[in-house]
Amino acid sequence: MSNRFWLADFKLQDGKVLVKKTGHTVPANGALAHDIFTWLSFYFLAQSWRTWRFVTGHKRPRIAFYPDKPRPWYFIWPVMHVAGAKLIEDVSQADIVFHFDDTTRTMNGVPAAQASARMVNFGCDDVSKSRVAEAFAHVAGYDLEVDPRAYDGPMVEKSQMNGAHDGRIIEGPMEPLAGKTYQRVIDNEIEGGLVEDLRCCLVAGEPAVSFRKRRPLARRFLNENAEVILDQPANCYTRDELDVIRRFAGEIGLDWGGIDVLRDRGSGCIYIVDANKTDMGPPMALKLGDKLKATRRMARAFAERLAPRR
Repeated sequence: MSNRFWLADFKLQDGKVLVKKTGHTVPANGALAHDIFTWLSFYFLAQSWRTWRFVTGHKRPRIAFYPDKPRPWYFIWPVMHVAGAKLIEDVSQADIVFHFDDTTRTMNGVPAAQASARMVNFGCDDVSKSRVAEAFAHVAGYDLEVDPRAYDGPMVEKSQMNGAHDGRIIEGPMEPLAGKTYQRVIDNEIEGGLVEDLRCCLVAGEPAVSFRKRRPLARRFLNENAEVILDQPANCYTRDELDVIRRFAGEIGLDWGGIDVLRDRGSGCIYIVDANKTDMGPPMALKLGDKLKATRRMARAFAERLAPRR
């Protein structure tokens, strides 16, 4: 995969960087420059893994992406290179065919592939907030989503779009706005005036890596973490909760990706609030050494769970 045309994915517009594929914008400021520098540090190390695999030979199977290809800032990019997978163009010759489309709802067909090929994420065509809430309620037995017309009290209003980070707390009842979803407020505050999201990364629908993402309460809906801690799924969730996560992944067809889980301080219950089939990572605020450690863990899970024996 050539990386020469990364800049074509973005456009500078009114002091913001527009992501053409999704329509999201990011302020072009010092924080963005810092994030780019931080990511480049990780990228160059990941690139060295890729070069080493090229020199020593690919020992894992061939992988193809459809309809798009991941850029290096998506988690699958360093993971597949650490695992030794060989990236090819021809889907029909691939051992693993990965459905990669960074939009909330997709309508892509399944391409012609070998009968033995492992097809990844082709059952995951909708990661809108309403679909996530519906699937979660089905597997957990309790609701996240609320009816804004009937709900009396504070609730969260969010865009249905994946990765919008535009949540806000409002008072119900009220008439819903088009393109929005409404959820109960989850009290995930921890010590120090921070909130904690439990990011769980999945490989073959199984939890593989967890990140404890923490940020100030006032910025709870933004993707601006003050601290990220690498952890094991077994340390973040009970056995029953891990089973809920597995069943949720099966419900929406998520073989590979990341889910955001909040634990309510009062009830102790978990709520799956977001799912991403084109997971970016590792998180920017994670220490570089832990970024590398997380990538190696994901690569081992990738090799064990997705790579068929040849």
